[in-house]
Amino acid sequence: MLQKIQDKIPSLSSDLNYRLSLWHHAKNLPAINSTDKLIVDTLKKSGVYITSLEDLAFSSTSKMLAIANSCTDNMVNPRDIHAGYKLPQIYTVTDLPEFLNWGIETRLENIIEHYIGLPIAFHGVHVRKDFPNEKQLETLLWHKDSEDRRMIKVIIYLNDVTEEHGPFEYIPLPKNPLERLNNYRIDYELWRVNFLGINDDTMMKAIPKSAWKSCPGKAGTVIFADVRNILHHGTVRTQERSTIFFTYTAKFPKRPELCTQYYDDTFPKISQQSITGRLV
Repeated sequence: MLQKIQDKIPSLSSDLNYRLSLWHHAKNLPAINSTDKLIVDTLKKSGVYITSLEDLAFSSTSKMLAIANSCTDNMVNPRDIHAGYKLPQIYTVTDLPEFLNWGIETRLENIIEHYIGLPIAFHGVHVRKDFPNEKQLETLLWHKDSEDRRMIKVIIYLNDVTEEHGPFEYIPLPKNPLERLNNYRIDYELWRVNFLGINDDTMMKAIPKSAWKSCPGKAGTVIFADVRNILHHGTVRTQERSTIFFTYTAKFPKRPELCTQYYDDTFPKISQQSITGRLV
């Protein structure tokens, strides 16, 4: 018993320091307008906010989109790694200025800092194409990301996404004791399978499908999602889906070793020279 208590002390100390850091930084949060406060408040309530590139109206959007579409145009349908399942094609594009400039837009970073509550780190960008899949595997399983206590992925649809394209789907943050209990049940199931994800059948035993929120949308749809705290996945699809993922955590995330995939060589990179050649 004494050993168990001693093992928990570092974790409790870390959580206390985190709470103190939130309290200290609250007075240093940047100013945001009422529209952006609505984004933050909605994220705190449900874990997701949906808008569009048009509504955000960042000056860097047009250049970023041109490069993103050039990337996905050259992604090819891969072979199955399992019968009925194809891996997505992912490029790391963090080093390309068109993506970097969009990802560090002051207004965007201010929104995210208000939600995370601490100075933030922008880790990087993935351009991604998901292919038709019959089986629920990999990121099609329900899961939570693990990089930090709170984190934001900003997901942009590059094509119109209907149910056939496998839209992002999530379960809103719990609002009452019963919903919290059901979420704890799923957290236990995730722990039991080493956090590799659970399928729809397992999810329905704890949380009814009526509570799941699907996010279809036109090209240019933007989804702010706290992928650490909401249960989420991509759904089985019969059509290709192209997206961009921008990733943010606190400046000092709880698990920094998981953040390197957004800028290292985990996925292939595209050079500025190769992109410029495609756009000519």
